[in-house]
Amino acid sequence: MSRLLALGVVVALALAAAAAHADTHPPTGELVAEHDGRRISLPLLSMTVHADVLGDLATVEVTQRFVNPTETPLHGRYQFPLNRTAAVFEMEMVVGDERVRARIDRVEVARQRFETARREGRAAALLEQHRPNLFTQDVAHLMPDQPITVRLRYVQTVPKQDGAYQLVVPLVVGPRYRPRTLSHPLDAGNPATVTADGWRIGATDRIPAVAGHDLPSDAVGPRVTATARIAAGMPIVALDSPSHRITVTRPSESEDADPTATAAPAPARGEIAEVRLTDGQIADDRDLVLRYVLSAPETQAGLLAHRDRRGGFFSLLIEPPAVPAEAEISPRELVFVLDCSGSMHGLPIEASKAFMRAALSNLRASDHFRLIRFSDRATEFGRSALAATPANIARGLAYIDQLVGSGGTEMTSGIRQALAGTPPTGAVRLVVFLTDGYIGNDHEVIALVQRRLGAARLYAFGVGTSVNRFLLAAMARAGRGFVRVMDPTEPVDEVARALAARIDAPVLTDLAIDWGDAPIAAATPDPIPDLFAGGAVRVTGRYSQPGTHRIAIRGRSPQGPAELPLTVTLPATSGPDSDAVALIWARSTIADRMHRLTAVVPTDDAAETVRDRLQAEVTQLGLDYSLVTRWTSFVAVSERIVNADPAGTATRQVPLPRVAGVGPTAYGPAGAGPGGFKGQATPEPGTGAALLALAGGAFVWLRRRRARAAG
Repeated sequence: MSRLLALGVVVALALAAAAAHADTHPPTGELVAEHDGRRISLPLLSMTVHADVLGDLATVEVTQRFVNPTETPLHGRYQFPLNRTAAVFEMEMVVGDERVRARIDRVEVARQRFETARREGRAAALLEQHRPNLFTQDVAHLMPDQPITVRLRYVQTVPKQDGAYQLVVPLVVGPRYRPRTLSHPLDAGNPATVTADGWRIGATDRIPAVAGHDLPSDAVGPRVTATARIAAGMPIVALDSPSHRITVTRPSESEDADPTATAAPAPARGEIAEVRLTDGQIADDRDLVLRYVLSAPETQAGLLAHRDRRGGFFSLLIEPPAVPAEAEISPRELVFVLDCSGSMHGLPIEASKAFMRAALSNLRASDHFRLIRFSDRATEFGRSALAATPANIARGLAYIDQLVGSGGTEMTSGIRQALAGTPPTGAVRLVVFLTDGYIGNDHEVIALVQRRLGAARLYAFGVGTSVNRFLLAAMARAGRGFVRVMDPTEPVDEVARALAARIDAPVLTDLAIDWGDAPIAAATPDPIPDLFAGGAVRVTGRYSQPGTHRIAIRGRSPQGPAELPLTVTLPATSGPDSDAVALIWARSTIADRMHRLTAVVPTDDAAETVRDRLQAEVTQLGLDYSLVTRWTSFVAVSERIVNADPAGTATRQVPLPRVAGVGPTAYGPAGAGPGGFKGQATPEPGTGAALLALAGGAFVWLRRRRARAAG
């Protein structure tokens, strides 16, 4: 019976894809199956993203439009990513001609308001955060032929990386391997989601599929439209996208000038760029990445400030100075840790190998190296660090060439192995971690790095088209290193060589700011991360009084102490264009508190007290600044009752596509074939109902087919 049920699920999913492709113009994103002669559909989604970029700050609007293509009411649930630094400060729901501005509230209060609205038959939307980059949107009472539109707005910083600003708009949630036990309290509550081909996201147990059956990855078609406007205040000398085809227009001065404006001059040509997708719409199966380079005087620090009724806020961007090369190069122990789990099977593992070939070829004669691979467990090439001799490098390359991606993602085993023991005498340990970050125990991993790092440094290299950037950035922060991402669907040899050559010590360490007599408070992050070449560090804070002050940024370079004196002006008033600075400070402070909270594992009453205090601070910041956090949510409820018979309305997941470059084995059943994840999770009630309905439809179809064949 179980085999029949499994076969039924596969056939139902195959039917869904076939039905979607059979229509000349199928509804985008529809999952369709046959059940007792009728079509079963899950909610449809279309999404529009627009980014307004001012220098290195971006305000992004995401519009999600949910449609119910069935004849009966549905509740919808959509799991989606946002940028890991996103400060979500506004939400609006539109139902027919009714616009409802969402209200921020404590998560339990917001959930209660949503459930009450659902029982009463009112349209409602609830936005909850599960990770800084992972959210769910619950939509109540999607009525036939009455779409519900939800608009989100968030601000974020645009980081400078390798000399260029990089704006990343995540579009899809990858699979998540979850160990059988989640030991960190912050790792609880990661919901499961359904992809368009039936695979479940966020869980590793599901109704098993027939071994070897390759389901289509394009059951969800293009449904995302994206545009951007970059106003740099200085010439934009380069603008491209390594992820998608884009069309760039440069408005002339006359096109942008306001003929009635007299206070400020119009922007010069080259200071503004407008971006749209060349293909119109894209599938949400990979991150959208924009890179731009500005022509500006060589500066090492820049200040943005904002003041309103709440007080003053500032954002200080610090870039590393040009320093001469070290006369004496310290010996290094390079520890390479490769994720060889099922989600890395195929293109990602091949990209990791390309990186490793470049990295081993760039080793210095004074270096030692170690090679560690992990999936269900960690194993190491050799019993100790090997000297970087030509013979040892050749042996290492041969070992790398035979690696494959399969099994689970027990990342903690790789971290423990990498940070065990001591490096060779006089060598600094540099750990290079290559992974897509597709795990559900993010905080356990981050806390482990915090506890075991010692004097080492850890660099997180993401491999994939939509990696878990929150995890990778947090690992790099805890590891006093940096994070970089390689797209395995693009030619990676050149990228791998460039990244491998950059694994080295930072330009400035032990950074501190002497604020002098400036009235500065609540500066974050604390401590300030080290500065690496081609990057930057942002410090945000508050000020109590306006004025001009002399400050000093101090650190330690390879040649000794370094200092950068700087004059800063804290304004008495500021315009609306700078109000994002206050939100950036609040979001940065929340991230700082969450970073501290990750390190606090409850062991006694004192630890619980610290946890409670940090959670209370995060919650209050969310309420005070109208920001979505782990403990604050947006909820919007319509005044009208749209469903006169709300009882019995089913919840359906909005389907997601597979991540580009990630094979079906990453989503496969526990232990089935190469890449089959192992682990344990409980299905969402709505997910189980949907899959059972699909299985039932397939079973009926099979019986009818057999009857026709017998006749």
